[in-house]
Amino acid sequence: MSDILTCAHCGARNRVQTVPDAQVPVCARCGQPLPWLVNGTDATFTQDIRASVPVIVDFWAPWCGPCRVIAPALETLAKERAGTLKVVKVNVDDHPQAPGLHAVQGIPTLLVFQNGEVAGRQVGAVGLPELRAWLDRSVPAK
Repeated sequence: MSDILTCAHCGARNRVQTVPDAQVPVCARCGQPLPWLVNGTDATFTQDIRASVPVIVDFWAPWCGPCRVIAPALETLAKERAGTLKVVKVNVDDHPQAPGLHAVQGIPTLLVFQNGEVAGRQVGAVGLPELRAWLDRSVPAK
């Protein structure tokens, strides 16, 4: 399985393979880190949360208004922190197993994983400044 990530620097479209313990993807054209925003599934969830950087998992659904409100903030965060963050979006209607394993009872629910372990939880839509602060509290910089 692979995802297409667009470089924020040069606009090149890059095919990125989904593999366990994936390293941060970089643009094949200019070498800059790519905003790492992918769609997750029940089948890929275990692989998706294992990365060399913190991983935010967004449990969402297309009919959820607050989920649509927080989506642009997550995209912005992925671009701002290209090379230091991975964002995985899991549609709970299509993939109910992963949210069930993590006691997701309302959406949007964001979980941040570090080294494959939950480091923080945010339930409900928040703005970009609150999202940044939550991430920084959950996964302090080294």
